[in-house]
Amino acid sequence: MTRVRRWLPGLLLVMPSIIAIAVFVYGMLGWNFRLAMTDRHDEISEGSFVGLENFVSLWDQKRWGISVDHAIVFTVVFVVGALALGWLLAFLMEKGIRGEGTFRAVYLFPMAISFVATGVVWRWLMNSGQDERAVGLNRLFDSLGLDFLQWEWFRNPDWGMAAMAIPAIWQMSGYVMALFLAGFRGVPEDLREAARVDGCTEWQVYRHIVLPLLRPVTLSALIILGHISLKVFDLIVAVSGKQIITDVPAVFMWVAVFDSHDPAKGATIASYIVLAVSVFVIPYLVWTLRKERRS
Repeated sequence: MTRVRRWLPGLLLVMPSIIAIAVFVYGMLGWNFRLAMTDRHDEISEGSFVGLENFVSLWDQKRWGISVDHAIVFTVVFVVGALALGWLLAFLMEKGIRGEGTFRAVYLFPMAISFVATGVVWRWLMNSGQDERAVGLNRLFDSLGLDFLQWEWFRNPDWGMAAMAIPAIWQMSGYVMALFLAGFRGVPEDLREAARVDGCTEWQVYRHIVLPLLRPVTLSALIILGHISLKVFDLIVAVSGKQIITDVPAVFMWVAVFDSHDPAKGATIASYIVLAVSVFVIPYLVWTLRKERRS
């Protein structure tokens, strides 16, 4: 009875949050999966249960395959680029520079901007016009005599999604820098000094001491960036609109629901997005729980 009295006030305190999450998160997810398993392909009919038919038939649609390929390219370029640039910035900051606080604010500022605002600006910067019609970055390259760097950017049929990841890298690399900088500062100086006394070079200190201790930070950054990239929508629409050349699952879902008026297809695409995000998040949660139990 005493044990119940201890945790009951805390449970009552968090109960509203638990109910809200149960209804508006897991309840909505359950409703979405239920809708995805029906044949409700218009906004009028009730729809009947068809199981996994929509999940299977979706792969027969060419646009779905294109959007998945685009999402993979965008995810790889975005995650690798943001991790690499964020790590480099953190490494330079960790070495100690004058005006560190100012540089931190400058690098973190893009994160305070919405993806929509970022997309509007970068849509102009990545304009595909060249030579006399060049604006944005292509205009800059033309002024500097670097015409060979002019590119079609996101309109390129082969690497357009790689270019689309550039604004996302610009916006999120500062956040990754903050994570890695906290990780660098969390490495005890005694370990570094001990390694130097044993004859390790500075590169060996980072390779054998610092970098292994940054694995939890790297994993956290990977999870955060991965789930952002898989469900990206606003940046794509702000830069290019709903074009097939930059189509991703989230944009395809919008088109299916609001343009084609097909709720079942939209719910199916949304379910795939949730499952893809779960591939990133669930292993991380399991790893975190196991780590807490060991400690």
